[in-house]
Amino acid sequence: MTSALNVPDLIRKKRDGETHTRAELEQLVLGYTRSEVPDYQISAWLMAVYLKGMTPQETADLTLVMAESGEQLDLGDLPRTVDKHSTGGVGDKTSLILTPMLAALGLTVAKMSGRGLAHTGGTIDKLESFPGWTSELSEDRFLAQARAIGLALVGQSRDLAPADGKLYALRDVTATVDCLPLIASSIMSKKLASGAHTVVLDVKVGAGAFMRTLEDGRGLARAMVDIGTRAGRQVRAVLTDMDTPLGHLAGNSLEVQEAIHTLRGAGPGDLTELCVALAVEALAASGEDEEQAEARARVTLQDGSALAKFHAFIAAQGGDATLVDHPERLDVAPGRAEVLAPVSGFVGRIDALSVGRAVLALGGGRERKGEAIDHGVGVELLKKPGEAVQAGEAVLRLYHRDGRGLDAARGLLEEGLSVGEKAPAPEPLILDRVN
Repeated sequence: MTSALNVPDLIRKKRDGETHTRAELEQLVLGYTRSEVPDYQISAWLMAVYLKGMTPQETADLTLVMAESGEQLDLGDLPRTVDKHSTGGVGDKTSLILTPMLAALGLTVAKMSGRGLAHTGGTIDKLESFPGWTSELSEDRFLAQARAIGLALVGQSRDLAPADGKLYALRDVTATVDCLPLIASSIMSKKLASGAHTVVLDVKVGAGAFMRTLEDGRGLARAMVDIGTRAGRQVRAVLTDMDTPLGHLAGNSLEVQEAIHTLRGAGPGDLTELCVALAVEALAASGEDEEQAEARARVTLQDGSALAKFHAFIAAQGGDATLVDHPERLDVAPGRAEVLAPVSGFVGRIDALSVGRAVLALGGGRERKGEAIDHGVGVELLKKPGEAVQAGEAVLRLYHRDGRGLDAARGLLEEGLSVGEKAPAPEPLILDRVN
């Protein structure tokens, strides 16, 4: 019982840099989840963790305690289950492309996804660009669809890892969000509770990402892979650049259009290459040769098999699948405005954070959970870093509705754009891998 738990002793223990046992973490975290340990004591403990850190085993134990704090999906009857997680970026529509690719490759994707917050977009928001599409499925329907199509996707359940939800809300108001063991355990607790055997992580690094430096990104990737390994899962991480938005379009309906073009084999190079690389990681985790895996992954974008899976997936969850055949009919805001190159030269930088904030200013994102968004607004990159441009030539196009947020969005984009005399050295998209 919690009455026998001396919480101040456990706070003191972590304050002094000592290591918790699994039983102690269960008492603290589950006691807080059941409202038996008060906020002020867990706040003090979170700050102690922030300052003193956790060992890899402690972090894994904390993750498992959080994962086991609520319901856990049993995917044991489904073949070759795989989940994918991105730490968040701008123009990051990879889940819309990768998941049907994996289904076409014979894997099963039965996953939970979230909504966007602040400058990062959410997969659920993008999919709701299809009228009628729903993220709410019963567990039986969810599993049956995954078995039949190889792909089912629902919104995150409050019953899944509820300890994470409570702890994150407290971290948000106690300046303890930016803590590696707490970040890793938060992400991986939901992945472990979701039940997939293989997890592929896309850790974004750069201006538009939560992890700004490659060193920080590597630390997070290693921590998450270690947690998964200790929990008996196959986990692989790819670190990818997020200084510049991925692809050419940012904004919900616009990103869906670009995802469909990519599924047809006509997508931008950076987006296509990332999706292929992530598919290779998923296949290699189950023992496939990487060269053969890459060839198989590329075929799904050329022979229509991934597109067919996406079409079936949208229809199965109530969406208007005719829009997969005619993506130009998706709702896109009618207003247009452009940001022009101030001088002739080469595009040096298109800051991903500025683009994300511009979409937010136009109404395409939310500052707080639950806010309504405009799926049709967004930003198009007419040029990418390294491309030549003439003075007065359009570099960025804004899609707006009745001018809402247009001035603020334009200002953000102008601030994040640079044009120089020389083309910058090309930056790799994939920065590192952690297996």
